[in-house]
Amino acid sequence: MSNGTRSGGAILVDQLVINGVRRVFLVPGESYLAALDALYERDDSIESVVCRQEGGAAFMAEAHAKLTGEVGICFVTRGPGACNAAIGVHTAMQDSTPMILLIGQVGREMRHREAFQEIDVDRLFGWTTKWAVEVNDARRLPEIMARAFRVAAGGRPGPVAISLPEDMLEDMVAVADAPPAPVLAPFPDPALIAEMGRRIARARRPLMIVGGGGWTAAAADDIRRFAMAWNLPTACSFRRQDYVDNELPVYAGELGTAVDKRLIARIREADLILAVGTRLSEISTQGYTLIDIPVPAVPLIHVHADLAELGRVYQPALAIEAGPCEFAAAAAALPAPEIGWSAWTAAVRADYVASTRPDPCPGPLDMNAVMAHLAAVLPEETVMVNDAGNFSGWLQRFWCYRRFKSQLGPCNGAMGYAVPAAVGAAIECAGERPVVAFVGDGGFLMTGQELATAIRHGAAPLIILIDNAAFGTIRMHQERHYPGRVVASDLSNPDFAALAQAYGAHGETVRETAGFAPALDRALAATERGQPALLCLKLSIEVISTRTTLAALRAS
Repeated sequence: MSNGTRSGGAILVDQLVINGVRRVFLVPGESYLAALDALYERDDSIESVVCRQEGGAAFMAEAHAKLTGEVGICFVTRGPGACNAAIGVHTAMQDSTPMILLIGQVGREMRHREAFQEIDVDRLFGWTTKWAVEVNDARRLPEIMARAFRVAAGGRPGPVAISLPEDMLEDMVAVADAPPAPVLAPFPDPALIAEMGRRIARARRPLMIVGGGGWTAAAADDIRRFAMAWNLPTACSFRRQDYVDNELPVYAGELGTAVDKRLIARIREADLILAVGTRLSEISTQGYTLIDIPVPAVPLIHVHADLAELGRVYQPALAIEAGPCEFAAAAAALPAPEIGWSAWTAAVRADYVASTRPDPCPGPLDMNAVMAHLAAVLPEETVMVNDAGNFSGWLQRFWCYRRFKSQLGPCNGAMGYAVPAAVGAAIECAGERPVVAFVGDGGFLMTGQELATAIRHGAAPLIILIDNAAFGTIRMHQERHYPGRVVASDLSNPDFAALAQAYGAHGETVRETAGFAPALDRALAATERGQPALLCLKLSIEVISTRTTLAALRAS
């Protein structure tokens, strides 16, 4: 700093501090050296988590935002770095997660010549972000960063991508900082809340679906009080199971890839659906078949923070523009009527309880026994992280979520999410809460190198790796749709336990049910010592999902 001037990099990092950023995830690059230098000056306020690939860094930032409710911050370099990070940006968009991706860029005098690693951030990220912009004047950084935080966290949360030319970050300018950006979310119209109450009271088979981003622990508690007071059967959208205590008598299950057919039937039987925060997207609606488009046959009350989402796919009988926190508080204060659907709620709950009774799991390693033992050993505050793949059905179907926030998973189905997300979560939890990740052999080899990040930053998640030597979900679809024509879904794998040990983690392979409990004890002891652990569970490809086998698929 000289004569009241600061570099663009310093102004940028100062704005992060002002907006409460405690941690950034990054892969360093020469295109933003001035920002890295500013992070050096601010290392007492902001921790820099150095990752091994930009996709892993972006996944960590997204998971950090999900877990904490803060805006996740990720720094990457231009071109290849930005492209690698795109998977995390897409996750943040589809998962409605507040995130800012800060991208080093070529110097302004070289723009639009296809200079070394040059990329147009607005063209690359324009459709997968809420806002994509390039900053060409360091004096505008306070203005643009304030807007970026407001856009990322406000309304329907989501990602923002900001391009930062390297020479702009080096410019020395004098400019005042902007104050912390307020988070804006619409409050529900009291008249619409009252009308919602009247419509629910007239129903005989109402059902609520909760989901989307922007929730807090207070909002989850408010929606619990509302659901319990109104005795409303409540389902969660895909990978939002921790929004509602799964042991509540109103909890109905999850509308995800492991959904029970009985819950699907109940939604079709409902005479009113209240959808709160969720977009009612493809996974949660069984490929847009559960609710008629554009006009639902069953009255739909749709609550969403983004006015553009209301009526975009479904024309609701009643649309309420409101953030989930604001709506939940208003709903919790609404006096409950005389309940006329208690038997309906009890029946929906009974279906859910029945769905948690496992189907047979043939072979030497019984995944149902694995899940039962995890439930007996792990505390309810454990953060459970799952990757994309059929193996995740065991976690989605059989783990009982009791607390907000204890579930991290990519709603966009991005493989490779679990390991970096678990590392980011373990850094945040710092040993105060266990972090356990479920990942397949395919997903692990996409981002498993972030175990090195865990070692460097003292994070100790437990990675449970399901190894069936295949892309299991694809194999299932091939067996179902193209019987006898399996191709490109088999894998050749390393010794995952030895690989984990090479990183410095505890690693073991489990092949039989009896070996799991003692192996888990040793793995948890390692994590308590601050060492990450990996248990590789060898599962036959015959056990293709929680509900069926390859033999059963072939016979159907």
